This record gives sequence, structure tokens and C-alpha cells, in this order.
Amino acid sequence: ERNQADVSEAKSGRTDLIFLIRFRHCCLLRNQRCLLAYLYDRLLRIRALRWEYGSVLPNTIQFHMSAEEVEWFNRYKKSLATYMRSVGGEEGLDLTQDIKPPKSLYIEVRCLKDHGEFEIDDGTTILLKKNSQHFLPRWKCEQLIRQGVLEHILS
Repeated sequence: ERNQADVSEAKSGRTDLIFLIRFRHCCLLRNQRCLLAYLYDRLLRIRALRWEYGSVLPNTIQFHMSAEEVEWFNRYKKSLATYMRSVGGEEGLDLTQDIKPPKSLYIEVRCLKDHGEFEIDDGTTILLKKNSQHFLPRWKCEQLIRQGVLEHILS
């Protein structure tokens, strides 16, 4: 506001204010760039949270986000889900499953608790009992590993 008042005075003939006006304007532009850089970095971090935690954020993280950031996260989540459904055939393609490419498509897993029957795409049904070990497709087990039903056995 002070800069605008000085601009009006400079237009009326006070040329000594031009350097002050220019200095203030440069300061405002610098502050604007710093703010935009901060907001962009925060946006990138929120986007990374979707890939790290999945579609539901823990309450401890959501507590530190503003309402606008939560809204942006939800819109990004929906946009990503729509894209993943549009590629990869009928079932879609879950891009968030393997951030790093897997070394093999099948993994050895141990069942940590009784889960019941588990069906694989080829129609095979496997009974997941506590302490049983199986050699299963990685992408079918990922969700159960995250839920704590299965444990990946590293040999």
C-alpha cells in the first residue's frame, strides 16, 4: 500500500522515490517467489505421501495439513485412480504397487495368522493357515503383506 502511495507521488513529480519504489517492488517479488517455492515443495511432498501411504493418510499426517492441502490430496488421489483404471485392461493397473521394479514375479511368503481361502487368477485356491509357507504372485500378496496376514520370506 505504501508503494502504491509512493507511485502516485512519483507520477506527480517526485523522482527521488523511484529507487525506493523499485526496491520495495523487488522485495515483494522475491517474497512471492519464496512463497511459491515453499508451496510447490509442500505440494510435491503431499503428492509423494499418496505413493508412500496409499489412498488413506494416517491421522498424524493429516493433522499437519491444511484443509486445502487435504482437498488437493483427495483430488490427486481420485485423478490417479481414474488414470490407473483407464490403463491395463479391465482390472486397471496399480502403479503404486511396486515403486521399484521387482526382481521376480513370485515371492515366498509365510502366513502369520489364519486367513482362510485365497484364490489366485488361474483359479487355484490356497488355504492360508498360520505358519504355512507359499510361493505366490507378488502382486496378489502385496495387500495381504501390508495388512499383516502374510510375511515376505527373504532367503
